[in-house]
Amino acid sequence: MRLRTAEAALAALVLLSCSAAAGWREEASPADVQRLEQLSESRAKGLLEAANGNPSDVAAARSILSAGVVSAPPSRLTGTWRCRTIKLGGLTPTIVYSWFKCRISGRGGQLFFEKIGGSQRTGGTLYPDGGGYVYLGASYVHYNGVHEKPPAYSGTGAAAGASQTPDDQIGLLSLTYDGRARLELPAPVQESTFDVIELKR
Repeated sequence: MRLRTAEAALAALVLLSCSAAAGWREEASPADVQRLEQLSESRAKGLLEAANGNPSDVAAARSILSAGVVSAPPSRLTGTWRCRTIKLGGLTPTIVYSWFKCRISGRGGQLFFEKIGGSQRTGGTLYPDGGGYVYLGASYVHYNGVHEKPPAYSGTGAAAGASQTPDDQIGLLSLTYDGRARLELPAPVQESTFDVIELKR
């Protein structure tokens, strides 16, 4: 009886993993799927537009974006991280924000990423995909008495006539060989050409 229970639990975990791996495409809007498919092009364009920015900002962006990646089991991702957002291109060549707090935790059988410090925040689900994770989340603000309720990713539920909402985000989370992690966010709807959130312990 115990053996059958253990086998059933293992089967449920396998099914959950398979469901999570396939689930992001079912949740993402066509526009966001296209954004992720063009991640490399978006990154290259952002770096090109950032070339005339502050040299130390450009160096910070290149450091995290050029770091090689390794397989990312949940055990190496969960917990609290220090994180900073780097914006490339768009309104300004580069912006590197201060370090704040991020967290990756389990929620509803899946991993959940949150940037929980600073005025620009984000939160959403991480879906296993290859050696990394596809991120479907949404941004919100928290400053000077303005405390927006964290929105959920709207995906295919975007307002009528809109292919995507300004808050929706899609990205790719990777663990780097040196113990850092990065969340790449291609073609943001507002402000910049390419964003990356650098995470370190």
